[in-house]
Amino acid sequence: MVTTNTPDITAVSPATITVKDTPGYRAFRAVNGLVLVVITFLTLYPFLNMVAKAFSSQAYIAAGQVNLWPRGFNLTTFASVMGDEIFWVNYRNTVVYTVLATAIAMALTTTFAYALSKPYLKGRGILIGLAMVTMLYAGGLIPNYLLIDALGFKNTMWAIVVPGAINVFNLLVMKSFFDNFPKDLEEAAEIDGMSQFGVFFRIVLPLSKAVIATMTLFYAVQFWNSWFQAYLYLNDRDMYPVTLYLRNLLAAATSTTDLGSDTVQIQANVQSVAMLLTVLPIVCVYPFIQKYFVSGVMLGSVKG
Repeated sequence: MVTTNTPDITAVSPATITVKDTPGYRAFRAVNGLVLVVITFLTLYPFLNMVAKAFSSQAYIAAGQVNLWPRGFNLTTFASVMGDEIFWVNYRNTVVYTVLATAIAMALTTTFAYALSKPYLKGRGILIGLAMVTMLYAGGLIPNYLLIDALGFKNTMWAIVVPGAINVFNLLVMKSFFDNFPKDLEEAAEIDGMSQFGVFFRIVLPLSKAVIATMTLFYAVQFWNSWFQAYLYLNDRDMYPVTLYLRNLLAAATSTTDLGSDTVQIQANVQSVAMLLTVLPIVCVYPFIQKYFVSGVMLGSVKG
């Protein structure tokens, strides 16, 4: 009788099984990590350079000696900008415009997208076609201006918060998400006697936090950075958003180096301060919704 010393593989615990990385895989991980580090640095460099210039003095900026660290630490431009009372009035306006416009945009986008996701909606194809047409063709600057004036929105906050209420790209992303929403949940709620509005507000929206947070971020950034509509439709300086205030500040810095004080600043310093003050609130808000953004940005893009 011949016996063989075959190991009993059933006696081997899964915890003891280890798979060693091949040399090729280790090389891939090293190269991949290096490439990601380089891309991250290239992405952050312009922002870090902007921050450094915002806190640097004129002489070092003019000599091209400011890269990633401030030189000749200087807060004169910050003091000049933030010491202006109209700056804070415009900053408050931006917060109000952004919050109100984002709320209106999300209300219209979610309800419209949910309606378009229903195959039984009459005229569904026509509504989708009308929305798609606006992505390809615009009415033009003069017709839009005449429309805003005819509606009585000129020199009011409605000229800022209403025209961009629905972004068609965001609408289509949310529609695609609602298309893939589990129909069984909606049918079960309807069987229990819940109305269509009840299903939408109590079932669909609470389970759509990721895509809602992502679209909210997109809209908030869009409205926060907007200045051209205010430039066209607002005449009262007290109603300007802070982006238009900073735009005018940059325009003044282009033609003169006087920032309203005895200290002379060059355009690069003023521009860096303006961009930093504009982008800082969005940078502070982003980490709180990042967990939703990572998953929500891809929702609805792949059929389940």
